[in-house]
Amino acid sequence: MRYLAFLLAAAASAAPAVPRPAPAPPPAATPRQIANEVRQERLRALVERLVSFGTRHTLSSQTDPKRGIGAALNWTADEFGRYSKACGDCLTVVRPSDVVSGRRVPTPTRVTDVLAIQRGSVDPNRVVIISGHIDSRVTDVMNATADAPGANDDGSGTAAVIEAARVLSRHKFPYTIVYAALMGEEQGLLGGKVLADYAKAQGWEVIAQLNNDIIGNSCGSDGVCDDAHVRVISEGPRWQGHEDLAARQRSLGGENDAPSRNISRWMDGLAADLGLGLDVRQIWRSDRYGRGGDHLPLLDAGYPAVRLTVAIENYNWQHQDLRTENGVQYGDTIDKMDFPYLTKVVKLNVAALAALARAPQPPEPAVEGAVSTDTTLAWTPVKGAVAYVVRWRPTDATNWTRSLRLDEWVVVTDCRVPGDSVCARRVGKVVATLPHVRVDDWVFGVSSVSADGYESPVASAVPGGAFRPYAPPPPAQP
Repeated sequence: MRYLAFLLAAAASAAPAVPRPAPAPPPAATPRQIANEVRQERLRALVERLVSFGTRHTLSSQTDPKRGIGAALNWTADEFGRYSKACGDCLTVVRPSDVVSGRRVPTPTRVTDVLAIQRGSVDPNRVVIISGHIDSRVTDVMNATADAPGANDDGSGTAAVIEAARVLSRHKFPYTIVYAALMGEEQGLLGGKVLADYAKAQGWEVIAQLNNDIIGNSCGSDGVCDDAHVRVISEGPRWQGHEDLAARQRSLGGENDAPSRNISRWMDGLAADLGLGLDVRQIWRSDRYGRGGDHLPLLDAGYPAVRLTVAIENYNWQHQDLRTENGVQYGDTIDKMDFPYLTKVVKLNVAALAALARAPQPPEPAVEGAVSTDTTLAWTPVKGAVAYVVRWRPTDATNWTRSLRLDEWVVVTDCRVPGDSVCARRVGKVVATLPHVRVDDWVFGVSSVSADGYESPVASAVPGGAFRPYAPPPPAQP
């Protein structure tokens, strides 16, 4: 028996081992989990470092190693480089620039942005951007020598960009995330224009720019405080191409459905889902009354963009010389900031970027239904989408109120009746019909859903509703 046992053991040792199945990869962290990696102490340290440069005025020194805009830009690039090294060179740091002059730049000056690009694994040309402007100012917009701490305006937004890069670079995404520190906002949105030109030159399909400008305080100069809301500001009618769009929008709608407006709606829903104690207050204009920010050049170029900013601004702490008058302190110093509030806003940004960088492209739906009791929507299938959600709302409603999810669909391949122009427009498209829903009374849109459940913002079925830059239709053939 011992001999038999020996033979059996020898045979077992000679037999090839049965390979074990490879362990399943751990599930990707959710946007909520990723957002929880944001650290308040890191944000404070980042703002402190930005303030330490004395001034970051666009016209300040670009060569001094310790003071001025050049030192701040170099330090930001170094921070991005450190994060890239930690993630195996997952970030590409670039410095697009342009030499500009104008009313607020009397001498030709090089304006340089610092970008860290985290390329997506599936479609690196599809891009989401977080931005903040790194330059600062005092009362006189041309004063490049006085101390201009710029803690909140816009050290807070720049800190959000840098912290987002630290957190998100630890994770992988199918689509590209760009972290952008922009120069020259106070001198005329110059860095935003450099970014828009660079995006166009790269051929990026920009789905959203989240521009963060003044996101770190919660009390106003009148004593009113609000740390439970952040304003997301978005344009309603699409500005790029508006001359061509105007006549069709007058008849078919689109005055409240630019892609940026749908990003605002999407972020409102995301904030509610995250449970951060931070709600989105949607502001329906291109920026605050009579003012502007670095999202506007992206909008001018046709890219969807929104501005995030505090619920309550304090005008004593913006664009002011450092001083005390009649017991009132003026100036943008770090002691005026609310870092727990800033942390919540940055968490919302990080969660939004993580979700947008995993969601498919929004579709480009068209709607039909004039003089009909039914409404039909049609769109070209989107790469990476395993489902679509058709949404509609009354024309006077703020947000989408009704929806229909399509987990199965048919793409129209041919038309049975030759010369059927309606059918011809649907060939190669997904078609969804809503019976007894009259097109006159509703606004319609469609979103895409990925295999792991990430839903894109809605693209409205209106003139100018597509997330790509608007191009006028070709002239009709004679």
